Amino acid sequence: MRAAWIAILAASAIFAQSPPARPTFDAFEVATIKPADPNSLGRYIRMQSVNRFYAKAFTLNALVAAAYSLTPRAISGGPAWTDSDRYDILASTPGDIQPNLDEQMAMLRKLLGDRFQLAFHREPKELPVFALTVAKGGPKLKPSTAPPDQLPYLINTVYPEEKGGVHILLPARNATMMQFAAMLQRGVLDRMVVDQTGLSGTYDFDLEWTPDENQFGGTLPRSVEPTKPSLFVAMQEELGLRLEATRGPVQALVIDRVERPSEN
Repeated sequence: MRAAWIAILAASAIFAQSPPARPTFDAFEVATIKPADPNSLGRYIRMQSVNRFYAKAFTLNALVAAAYSLTPRAISGGPAWTDSDRYDILASTPGDIQPNLDEQMAMLRKLLGDRFQLAFHREPKELPVFALTVAKGGPKLKPSTAPPDQLPYLINTVYPEEKGGVHILLPARNATMMQFAAMLQRGVLDRMVVDQTGLSGTYDFDLEWTPDENQFGGTLPRSVEPTKPSLFVAMQEELGLRLEATRGPVQALVIDRVERPSEN
């Protein structure tokens, strides 16, 4: 009987244990910044493992856009190299829990201040924007089957084509429309994207298209004979969504000071 009570108490102690404390993601533990391979195609930010962060082939302006959820068009004031020199960043994050996107961007903002000596101020401006809306006929989105605590996945993959140029495949998983709009504005398009779909769920979808010279900062080769539709056509045909060009107020970012980072 005594042994049984000990077993019950031990089991109760196991169930009563608190989950591991979430780390404070204030800064990367270690970060290496190096010039990117000029021949590499595409750019992306992703977690390669639970605590391994990687940003590939980003200019300083594109890094700022990602960190502050802007489009590069809303960033001004820096020297010419901030929009031409490309960098790879490999960093380790604290603890054994994978940071979410907001936490990753918070650490990236700290890194930009420390290693690029970035200082800036904000100015309100009216700029061209895209409104993300539902197309006539309704959305063609499938509710996500991922567990609620699974991090969203929104990574653009570049595929070279046989006759020249590239096309893009975006597999989105457990993503909201707000997250989709934010990814488009910081990594793909040259305008801010405002979510006006009214859709509040999380979705799984695949989007495939041929980019033009105004997407991805103009870094991708143009397709001679495109095999995929344009982004605007693909959005409507594949997702039942539209990107509508308009204008709107934006809190633009003006760089006051920045320096090239040392390679370490």
